[in-house]
Amino acid sequence: MKKLNIVFCGTPEFAIPIVQQLFDNDFINIKYIVSMPDRPAGRGKQLKSPPVANFAKENNIPLLQTPNINKEEKWLKVMEESEVDFIMVLAFAQFLGNKILSLPKLGCFNIHTSLLPKYRGAAPIQYALLNGDTETGITIQKMVKKMDAGDIVMQERVAISPQETSETLFNKLSIESARLIPKFINSIVSDKLEYIVQDESLASFAPSIQKEEGLIDFTVQNSALIINKLKAFFPWPGCFCFLNGKRLKILEAEIFKGKTLSPGQIDITLNHLLVGTADGKTIRLSQIQLEGKRPCADTQLLNGLQGKAILLSPRQEE
Repeated sequence: MKKLNIVFCGTPEFAIPIVQQLFDNDFINIKYIVSMPDRPAGRGKQLKSPPVANFAKENNIPLLQTPNINKEEKWLKVMEESEVDFIMVLAFAQFLGNKILSLPKLGCFNIHTSLLPKYRGAAPIQYALLNGDTETGITIQKMVKKMDAGDIVMQERVAISPQETSETLFNKLSIESARLIPKFINSIVSDKLEYIVQDESLASFAPSIQKEEGLIDFTVQNSALIINKLKAFFPWPGCFCFLNGKRLKILEAEIFKGKTLSPGQIDITLNHLLVGTADGKTIRLSQIQLEGKRPCADTQLLNGLQGKAILLSPRQEE
């Protein structure tokens, strides 16, 4: 059988298992890979290529790196003259315009890391953790102009473990997405894709995470939200508050039973850094990092602060 010519659009490490599956599939010919431009990285700020771009280079696949695929007129003309069967998109960080969406014979398909129509947008993994969900999933959808609103062609449910963080869930969903690729390709080849219209009444949204969302305010946030934030925002943007005016990164925390504290109240009598939360529960900040210091246990930090007053605040000036 003649191979299907496809274009893959993606950028981060997360997409590598998926593009590898496509590359290895006997029915697929990756005609082009499109990724974001090289960016400065590290202390020396030397230009570094995205992982997907490196994959293209290592496997001699024609590569386009661009900040806006919709403005690449020469490339679009080449694609119009080529026999592109479909475009696959994952973690690309760019919207595809109508011209591109209508370019391939079979259309454009996006791999989205939620059970659409739940959590449309850039941060579905973080929002699943932030809301304390016990499951999420992978959706492959036919792309339309409206964000993540196209017909669903395939879904796979994935359990979220109690210890899950964004880092571990990203890895899990990357692997599960790759496992779904052969099933998706077989359905296309055999012309057995089924298209399910999304129920707009069930749509919810997961916009990009902002750095300041990692701020913890014990006086107004409950214990469940704080624990969920630690999971959702690890490793980025991380969670923090201020101790005696210095930024304190909260790396690990846990519900502490046996002490009842008012919201924002601190207790160090057990040589643990305990704080009351808005729902009347107590949290121990077990692993922390004070501004300018190395990560450490709360006991180690308290030993270094003996005799000093301790003030935790959601604001630096206090």
